[in-house]
Order: sequence, then C-alpha cells, then structure tokens
Amino acid sequence: MRKEKRRAMKGRVSRIGSYAIASSVGDRQHPCITCTTFNILAPIYKRLNLKDRSCRESDYRAYWLERNHRILDWLLDERSSIICLQEFWVGNEELVNMYEKRLGDAGYISFKLARTNNRGDGLLIAVRRDYFRVIKYRELLFPDCGDRVAQLLHVELVAPFPECRSNDVGQEILIVNTHLLFPHDSSLCIVRLHQVYKILQSVESYQKENNLNSLPIILCGDWNGSKRGHVYKFLRSQGFVSSYDTAHQYTDADAQKWISHRNHRGNICGVDFIWLLNPNSYRKLLKTSWIETVFGMFKCLLRRASPTEKDAFAFLKADNHGDYITYSGFCDALRQFNLTGDSHGLSAEETKDLWDEVDIDGNGVVDFEEFQQRIWNPSWSEPKTEEKNERRDGKGCREQTIGFSVKNAVLFPPEVEKGRWPEDYSLSDHARLTGPKQKNKV
Repeated sequence: MRKEKRRAMKGRVSRIGSYAIASSVGDRQHPCITCTTFNILAPIYKRLNLKDRSCRESDYRAYWLERNHRILDWLLDERSSIICLQEFWVGNEELVNMYEKRLGDAGYISFKLARTNNRGDGLLIAVRRDYFRVIKYRELLFPDCGDRVAQLLHVELVAPFPECRSNDVGQEILIVNTHLLFPHDSSLCIVRLHQVYKILQSVESYQKENNLNSLPIILCGDWNGSKRGHVYKFLRSQGFVSSYDTAHQYTDADAQKWISHRNHRGNICGVDFIWLLNPNSYRKLLKTSWIETVFGMFKCLLRRASPTEKDAFAFLKADNHGDYITYSGFCDALRQFNLTGDSHGLSAEETKDLWDEVDIDGNGVVDFEEFQQRIWNPSWSEPKTEEKNERRDGKGCREQTIGFSVKNAVLFPPEVEKGRWPEDYSLSDHARLTGPKQKNKV
C-alpha cells in the first residue's frame, strides 16, 4: 500500500515538474534553469499526536526517516538545477548522510549550514554538477536573538549551455538561501528587516571584494513574512521581483492570491519566495532603501498610536513645550515601539542616521514641516542607481552578462495556489516552490 501511494505521489510530482523547454536564439532550444525552495519542517519541530499525547517526530525514527525519504523522492524527481532547503535537521548525522548521499548520487554538489547556538536545524543548498561550477561558497551568520543564518553561493553556468563557453559572455550567478526569524510579536519585525539588510550588505560587499558588478542574484527561502510586510517592500525597493508573482502576473497588491505555509498558530500565508534581481535592474542605494523601510515601519506603528498627523506630531514632541520634536523625544518613541532598547533593535548609529534624515535642515530639532516630509507623508529625492548590464575584462573590453526572465513558477500542493491548505498534505507545513527561469541575454 505504501509503495503504491509513493508511486502515485511520484507521478504527481513528475507532472508538475515537467516544464516546456525555453526557446532561444534561432531554432535551437536550451533547458531552463530551475530553482526549488522548500522548508522541509525539521523533525525536532514537527508535532505528533500519538496515544493522546503530544510529542515530536524526532523521537520516532521510522516517522522522520520515511517522510524525509519521500521529500528526497520528490526533489530528485523534479531535478531542479538549484535546491534550497530550510529547517534541514543538521543535528542528526543519519539524516544528513542520507541527504548528502542521495543528492550526491543524483549529481548534486551540496552545502549545509547549522544555525548558531546549536539550534539543531539549518540550511542546505544543492546545485547540479552538470549545470554549474562552484566558484565560491560563503556562510553568513546573524548574531541576533534568532540565531539565523544564510548561505551565499557563487556559481558559473556550464554545459548544457554552449553559448556560456564563449569568452565574451558573462556566465555567473549569486544564489542565496535563508530562513528569517518568525515574527512572534511586533518587536521582532525590526530583527527580520535587519537580517535581510545584512544579507544584501554581504552580497554587495562580496561583489565589491571580487570586482563583480553585473551578476544575476537569486534569493531563496522562507522569509516568514507576506507581501504586506516591510521585508517584501524592502526587497522590491532594491529591484528584486518575486518569481511566482511575476510568472502569474500578480501585482504587489495581490497578497491573498496564494499561500505557502500553515504555521503553528493555524494561520495560512504566503511566505516562501524565490527573488530575482537582474543586472540591468534600477534600484535605490541600499542604505537609502533601508532607511525608507524603517521609516515606513515607524509610520505604521505611529498611526496605530496616533491616527491623525497632528496627534502623531504631538506624541513625538511630548517631552517639550515647543512646537518641535527633539532627538530625545524621537528616541523615546522608537523605544516605545520596540524598535530600540533591546540587543536586537536599532543601534545607536542607525538611530542617529534616521534622525539625520528627518532633521532636514540640521538644526537639531524637527518642525512640523520636516515631520510631514520625512515621517507622515515622506517624499524622498534620493536618485536610483543603475547596475550596468555589462562589465569589462582585464583588457578593458566590454563583456556581456546573462540575465533571466521568469518562464513559469509552480507551488505544490496545487491547492495552495488558490489560497487553500489541503488537510491530507503531510510532507511539511510549507509548500514547495519551483521557479523555472528562461535564460536570456540582457
């Protein structure tokens, strides 16, 4: 019975994982680069109800072993070029060996990374040897309350992409895999935003250190936040596009069209993304986007406390009798909203950067007009920067780069694409997202 069920599931995976080959220049055809991201729910977190008592799947080897074999069956049937897993049980040697062996036998190179402070789970990223040559792998650690981490993988396209052998074509990609902190309460929203900021800073630093200016960037993972959140807005302000939304022509306002997670509270939401940034994307300076996003978060909290702009201005200047906001009053408001005051909140330097932005004339206080321009109805004039879609080789010659257009993207199980969570789905509490991307010169 189990074998029949397993064969049936394999058939379903095979159907949703078979995509049309993307056509390219002339009559020749080349395969898509596919990327799968999947939070596989670590057995140390998966709850079981057995004999009227609650326990964890990690206590029952037969349960977690069978489920993870099924997960691997599905992944290997799908044969994505890139696989990014979250909540990978790095603390169990048997499970780690199983994944490394089966992925290795199937032609993948894999890298694992544990969360800090021995949390037990972590990340795994795997790429197909016949598609990529690994240039460099880097681990990103976030020393914050969430003990979260990220992986940065720099790869080069190889066969079956014959045009990549040409000397005048750039052929490298940066891939990031991560799992952000779950927002147990509103005070942790700034932590999640910090984590994304650190990822983008690390990517930016890596490109500068290695003289890389024009590479496509793919960010995969469980972002633990929806399209309504500030992390989503921050990434969009940096030029990233959501592969699934692009494939299905959803706008940023379409927040409830699909879901990918049923969390431990029973809530359903869309939190798993494959983000894409092409070399020719226009975007704001990273620090500018960060400051704008923090102010957006601050404004949302301020509106809850004071619905009108006059009330909000009075709230911020509560520590003085003048018609202006002082730095101490500004800091007090940030502290009341849990944006500062803890080890994981805004640093003193970041707080001062915010103040410098809102104190437009630099006189040490913020009047009502400055409050309106920077907090209540912000109007930012910072110019956008362009990542050029070309670079130069050592001889000063111009090189082309390869970007990606989204060919298709699929969530599984299929019910989640309609905003429903199927009760008979048992692989994880997350859906699997696969995004094939058509390779194009840009």
